Amino acid sequence: MTTRPGPFDRADFPFALRLVTEAAAVAAHRWVGRSRKEDGDGAAVEAMRKALSEININAVVMIGEGEKDHAPLLYRGERIGQGEPEIEIAVDPIEGTTNMANGVDNSMAVMALAPRGAMFDLGPSFYMDKLVLPPPAKGKIDPAWPVKKKLEALAAALNKPVAELRIFVLNRKRHHAMIAEIHAAGARTVLQENGDVAGAFMAVQKGSTVDALFGTGGSPEGIITAIFVRAMGGEFFGRVDPQGDEEAQKVKAFGLDSGKWMSGTELVKSDDAVFVATGINSGPVCRGIAIEKNTAYTHSVILMAKNGARYDISSRFPIA
Repeated sequence: MTTRPGPFDRADFPFALRLVTEAAAVAAHRWVGRSRKEDGDGAAVEAMRKALSEININAVVMIGEGEKDHAPLLYRGERIGQGEPEIEIAVDPIEGTTNMANGVDNSMAVMALAPRGAMFDLGPSFYMDKLVLPPPAKGKIDPAWPVKKKLEALAAALNKPVAELRIFVLNRKRHHAMIAEIHAAGARTVLQENGDVAGAFMAVQKGSTVDALFGTGGSPEGIITAIFVRAMGGEFFGRVDPQGDEEAQKVKAFGLDSGKWMSGTELVKSDDAVFVATGINSGPVCRGIAIEKNTAYTHSVILMAKNGARYDISSRFPIA
């Protein structure tokens, strides 16, 4: 008996998705270096939503930008399209909004998708504590361990001394105590103000100078990261980590346990999951957009969780 291929098996499907992140990236690029991140984010959200409505899907936004950023589009629960396949999406129209606004490296338009029912519902959670490990450390570290024990196990898995470890951490006040623990254990940190999707990518990329990612960033980025980390053979853990009493109350009322670590396979239950990104400013994942004589040159990356396939797509098209 021959099994009929599903929509995720269509050869054209993954490649159509990059039209969505391309649209958001080009719209955001108009605001690069203008110190107006709200305008850039609004343009990217609108362009991403329009592009999603123009491809043949039936999507539900599981994690979006709506409530957190007071946006009227791409909010949690929004339904887009009436075609096939039936999917769930997590979106971040600009990962690295501040970087985009400041005109510095490392910003991109990102989305992830999986079949309907596959994504864990994070409800009102905006922030997630994350642990991203490279392939050699898979299955060897408990995310609930103290920092020192995690570093020792990571060093053993990578066959290097703790003193040579480099851990990506967002440079935020909430992480200052953890950063001190990393240094006390003898390891080094790679501190950046924004962009933990790129930090997670570096943690699992072969030959990278980053060995792992520790710390709290956005929940949408958590679901997105879980997918590409699986595709790249690494391991992801996350737990909701409310920042403030209001978010904590909402998270608790929704039934989420901020003390429970979840694996990447709990957060996204299907291997039929896809990560898509298009660079705005260049970073570890994608090259940034180049504009020349009213033509936009873009670079997109597609990663398939099912088989680890990676597609790098360079496009060019006229812009007004």
